[in-house]
Amino acid sequence: MKKKTIKDLSDADVRGKRALVRVDFNVPLDNGRVSDDTRIRAALPTIQALLDRGARVILLSHLGRPKGKPEVKYSLEPVAHRLTELLPAQKITFIETTDTDEAMKATHDPNAHVVLLENTRFLGGEETNDERLARGLSQLGDFYVNDAFGSAHRAHASTEGVAHYLKPAVAGLLMERELEYLGGALENPKQPFVAVLGGAKVSGKVDVIERLLPKVDKLLIGGAMACTFFKAMGLETGKSLVEADRVAMAKDLLARAGDKLLLPVDAMVSSGLDAAQSAHAVARDAIPPHEAMFDIGPKSAAAFAEAIMGAKTVIWNGPMGVFETKPFDAGTRAVAEAMAKATKTGATTIVGGGDSAAAVAEMKLEDAMSHVSTGGGASLEFLEGKVLPGVAALDDR
Repeated sequence: MKKKTIKDLSDADVRGKRALVRVDFNVPLDNGRVSDDTRIRAALPTIQALLDRGARVILLSHLGRPKGKPEVKYSLEPVAHRLTELLPAQKITFIETTDTDEAMKATHDPNAHVVLLENTRFLGGEETNDERLARGLSQLGDFYVNDAFGSAHRAHASTEGVAHYLKPAVAGLLMERELEYLGGALENPKQPFVAVLGGAKVSGKVDVIERLLPKVDKLLIGGAMACTFFKAMGLETGKSLVEADRVAMAKDLLARAGDKLLLPVDAMVSSGLDAAQSAHAVARDAIPPHEAMFDIGPKSAAAFAEAIMGAKTVIWNGPMGVFETKPFDAGTRAVAEAMAKATKTGATTIVGGGDSAAAVAEMKLEDAMSHVSTGGGASLEFLEGKVLPGVAALDDR
């Protein structure tokens, strides 16, 4: 299902018109300043493309989890300051409301190039996808652009509802790129196709595993979720995180997956995260009863890297260990570096948002990947094959 993008709009659709653009400016703040502007920068190509074609750009975004009413700590004002720094040639106007006469007036101001409206989640009807609010938001623009892939899995008034009342409703450049890479990897991946899954729990990745298993040549499983598979194999897992209610399912997957499934052969263990200095590598069948696995071991890291570097398409979602704490970052680093090398040799490499994207950013390897998704939950649901409401509501091509 192909969706229209801003590239499909005619000049008559854009020039002199108000582009109501839903972006994902849900960024971390520290003492009233944006501490990571990755998501803001990711939206700049769409904003600039619309400005270049003579549109006024009206931006909608949420930030944090206010409970449907204004909270100073969740204001988008610091985002407006950062946007002014990133777009010095444009006049950025921040309006402290969203669905008011003041906001409406600002959208018609010919001197305002870019208008950032206040946090959509300050509005009671945003998260319930209230029809009246969606209609109200539709009055703020002449056409709608959704560039917030990270919020596309939620049917909110500013991501889904408004698209029914404001037409054309199209994807922005970031949204297009996300759908292109994630969709392409699922529909028509170049073989060999390798998927790398990590993180804490199997339960959160069951649907992804089921969807990817028939398509991939290899499925690499790391992180604490590997321990549930170890338990299914009858191995000692010590104090490691194991989902007891998923062991039978892991056993079934082991039987069905055969040699497609690549599990760690060793583990980095210690008595606790606060005892990282005593970390040591053991074979997966030798995890001591009083210790826990906090990362895949060096032999596993080497085997995973080899599988990745032999692939033509790689999708990665979830770290291999507790990468925030050294030395338990080694497995995640090995995966990231192998993907960077694979990209250089022509592979398509996709990092599926969330903790994996954070790890890649921390390692300064974002530019070494084909695509780093901005949406953790959204990319996971997309990989599961679920319909994303914010995408489904856009005009079909």
